[in-house]
Amino acid sequence: MKIEGKRVLITGGSSGIGLATARALHAKEARLVVTGRQPEKLADALRALAGGDAIFGVAADVATAEGREATLEHSIERLGGLDILINNAGGVRAGRIEDTSEADILAMVAVDLVAPILLTRAALPVLRASGDAMVVNIASGLALVGAPFYATYAGVKAGLSRFGESLRRELKGEGIHVLTAYPGGTDTPMMASNRAGPELGFAREPASAVAEAIVEAIEMDALEMIRGGEARAAMIALNRDDPRGIDERFLSLKSALEEAVRDHSAL
Repeated sequence: MKIEGKRVLITGGSSGIGLATARALHAKEARLVVTGRQPEKLADALRALAGGDAIFGVAADVATAEGREATLEHSIERLGGLDILINNAGGVRAGRIEDTSEADILAMVAVDLVAPILLTRAALPVLRASGDAMVVNIASGLALVGAPFYATYAGVKAGLSRFGESLRRELKGEGIHVLTAYPGGTDTPMMASNRAGPELGFAREPASAVAEAIVEAIEMDALEMIRGGEARAAMIALNRDDPRGIDERFLSLKSALEEAVRDHSAL
């Protein structure tokens, strides 16, 4: 896909991977709408992007029906249509499942899985009208290899992954492609309360590197984009061929990992 001139909606675009992706797409001369729940934070992001009449913002919570409706209406009004929908907004709460509140579990399901499904559903008519459209779902490396203390987050991100795969096949030949991105540990505000480091499997890369990979995958009409290089590929293969080996690896790290991620929350 050629990005120049494309009309793009990025949810959760006021920080982290979303903001970095907006910057990378703007550099390719796309026109964008970015969303965020916090008006002040969104305004700061728009000033940082300095996109003039090529970048617009909408303060809305896509985990709500009202937020999704406002997001889509604003995007169509500002851009005159839509070519690329990037479902990036997300939230996480780590910890033992029995210590995770029902409210936090439901919040992760709402923003990480239900919101992208329903926003995509609502956007399909306008994406279909484009004739050359794409849905980009930002999943997680944890959707490919589940880690302890991230049961709900890994579950909903894996659900988003399979949603994208199924939808891609459903829309094949209809002018709408679906790409799934699997970032690894990324240096973003969402990770600020996670104290796990590379020794526990949480090496981090700049959001700009992930954004560049997402943009490259869009340009290539790729099926997926997986960060983490050979180490991630080897772990995915081992998880398929010898899952008990992965179990034992996590067992040796479990106590330290539990302590390092017990305060990891971004909802």
